[in-house]
Amino acid sequence: MREFSVPATFTVGEHDSIVSSVYSHERDNPNHPIFQRLVDGRWVDVTCSQVASQIRSAAQGLIAHGVQAGDRVAILSATRYEWPILDFAILSVGAVTVPIYETSSADQVQFVLADSGAVAVFAETDDHVGRVAALQDTLPALRKVYCIEGAGAPALDELAESGRQIDAAAVDGRFAAIKSADPATLIYTSGTTGRPKGCQLTHSNLLHEIRGAKSCFPDHLAKGEKLLVFLPLAHVLARALTISAFANGVTLGFTSDIKNLVPMLAVFKPTLVVSVPRVFEKVYNTAEQNAESGGKGKIFAAAADVAIEWSKAQDTGGAGLLLKLKHAVFDKLVYSKLRAALGGECHAAISGGAPLGARLGHFYRGAGLSIYEGYGLTETSAAITVNRVGELRVGSVGKLLPGNSMQLGEDGELLVKGGVVFSGYWGNETETDAVFSGDWFHTGDLGAIDDDGFLAIVGRKKEIIVTSGGKNVAPALLEDRLRAHPLISQAMAVGDAQPFIATLITIDPEAFPSWKERHGKDAGASVADLSTDPDLCAEVELAVNEANQAVSKAEQIRKFRILPVDFTEETGELTPTLKVKRKIVAEKFAAEIEALYAKDTKA
Repeated sequence: MREFSVPATFTVGEHDSIVSSVYSHERDNPNHPIFQRLVDGRWVDVTCSQVASQIRSAAQGLIAHGVQAGDRVAILSATRYEWPILDFAILSVGAVTVPIYETSSADQVQFVLADSGAVAVFAETDDHVGRVAALQDTLPALRKVYCIEGAGAPALDELAESGRQIDAAAVDGRFAAIKSADPATLIYTSGTTGRPKGCQLTHSNLLHEIRGAKSCFPDHLAKGEKLLVFLPLAHVLARALTISAFANGVTLGFTSDIKNLVPMLAVFKPTLVVSVPRVFEKVYNTAEQNAESGGKGKIFAAAADVAIEWSKAQDTGGAGLLLKLKHAVFDKLVYSKLRAALGGECHAAISGGAPLGARLGHFYRGAGLSIYEGYGLTETSAAITVNRVGELRVGSVGKLLPGNSMQLGEDGELLVKGGVVFSGYWGNETETDAVFSGDWFHTGDLGAIDDDGFLAIVGRKKEIIVTSGGKNVAPALLEDRLRAHPLISQAMAVGDAQPFIATLITIDPEAFPSWKERHGKDAGASVADLSTDPDLCAEVELAVNEANQAVSKAEQIRKFRILPVDFTEETGELTPTLKVKRKIVAEKFAAEIEALYAKDTKA
């Protein structure tokens, strides 16, 4: 097996940490606006000195409340200004940050808090506080629940007040004691059974990530650049890029108000956008729909074709004169307006979390916004490969970050090792042993590596569904719940690289006759005859709604299709142990799956 390796262009010292930049910025660039905070509709500068002061006072408060080095402290919140402040405060005292999506179900919150043994949690709203309070009897390690923004004192104010009794030198002592090999964060990722696994990343893992990213984007991750973070900070991609941008002096803004993202981008004017494919898809779809509504659909379609053609030409010697002229015309008519929707000053974008698709990649490059797609997992501290300036190959996920290696197993599975690769799952040796062969981590993804070292992901060995929004969804939990309904025989969730989860449903042939009788249906009617019957669809919808209660909103089933036939071993959809053959079903019912996502304008 051929091994590809890229040596590190940097070193990580024994006492290096990802929080070091907080205090080096305070010392070296105290007046630099490292954050911008949205206050009463205006973006207000927050300097390095002000940010460090807030982080230090919060850290003093944590010490006052008994948080020890190595303790786990959770953040249950959407992306907002306070999130990185609290994150850096937790890290400053040598503790470990445990992010939780604010959309997580009560079961998910309980599991993460219990499994991590979190001693404290920062909950975003009173509602989140209430959810945690209802679980406290099952969480013996949890001592304190803070509210970031609610009826009582905000968490940062509470910490600042409690921390007055603690000498600032105590924080310095905690910070100085941190080693690069120490754990920095515990991020829970879905397992194939639906049970989350705690992925433990060290300061060294994240330092390799952010220093590797800097080497790939030296001009974009630099002082004077601006990044608006709108992805969930509970996701490793947003978290790693935030830390990397902060370390390199990029001015950061934070929002979770996706509905108003476009007007916010127009005011914030980022130079760099980091997102998942779904956002780029939505920008494109909105532009296309607006063009059609304005009677300019044909112009937009022609502009899209020219952008793609122009981008492809860049890889084959450059565009000819006629193509250049067409491109210049459409740049004024279409492309400039698209760039304006992103604030007008954005000159690069990074995409991860799910496949972007070559067509969209070529379109955006042709429209004047190169999207640098990368590949990684929580287990690799976000990206382990990325396209970069001067080395962009649309359709690939780029080349290795420095300090890492990759090879393909005999079955085509991508194996990786290096500075960004974690050492194991929290308290779970069985799962850890299952994904490592020596130093090599088994990603579960099938890849192809060309002679230049560019990686392409060609399939997924594991069953985890990754939506176009970058959400990892374990289908087993949803499917098991659906199959629990007496009328449902089989269920298979779909949604890979799609905007939402949908499901194929089959009806139990034994339960179907009695259901028809109870609902006054023709005894001779087949499932195919009644697949769109309102009563049957309503029955299945109830089962879907019940299953959805077990997962977060982003993981919930949005649409379903009742199939005319059941899955059987004889017809090839089931294994001898009655497991669904996903590939076979996907191929056999490709038209039905396509119909679930056709002309979707709600996503």
